Amino acid sequence: MPVLLSDARITRIPVIESGEPLVDLYSRGVSARDRVLVREGLADRLAIADSFLPTGVRLYVVEGLRELTIQQEIYDGYRAELVELNPGITDAEAHVLASRFVSPVEVAPHVAGAAVDLTLVGEHGPFDLGTPIDATPEQSSGACFFDAANISREARTNRALLADVLTAAGLVNYPTEWWHWSFGDRYWAFAEQRTHAIYGSQSCLSQL
Repeated sequence: MPVLLSDARITRIPVIESGEPLVDLYSRGVSARDRVLVREGLADRLAIADSFLPTGVRLYVVEGLRELTIQQEIYDGYRAELVELNPGITDAEAHVLASRFVSPVEVAPHVAGAAVDLTLVGEHGPFDLGTPIDATPEQSSGACFFDAANISREARTNRALLADVLTAAGLVNYPTEWWHWSFGDRYWAFAEQRTHAIYGSQSCLSQL
């Protein structure tokens, strides 16, 4: 099991807020569904990653900044599903299980504008990445995990391409969701062995 966002190794990482503004991904030339806001440093790195892709292939961002209330609703809803599927589960166990797929609000990268959900597209539409974005572990039999074995060779190749360009640009993946990549949040700080995160959550964003 990968290190989850609920793990103390993640939650105890401090945040030293950089004060970086939110920007619209369109302003950086990155394809996105509707208007997607992220921190400036993340937007710049996504533009760099996009430039690394082969001709005719683009990143396509589905979601970036997420409101705190929406994050809480998603977390609560998924946790309730898990409690129903696992009678007798403790609160602590439900919290850990839920964090495989939805971050607790106190450490949520989306709430900080530090994460995106994205895929690859070409001239004929979206690439095969093995599952739809936001397919839960239960719905996908674990195929949503980045290193899942129960996906096609084509999907595995496409995931490798996605990882190559995004890691080269400085982003990190949350291993239970092939589509979720971040920069500047606590999970990034953990993966990159940094002393602190540089993007905080809603309280920090409200001051920007």
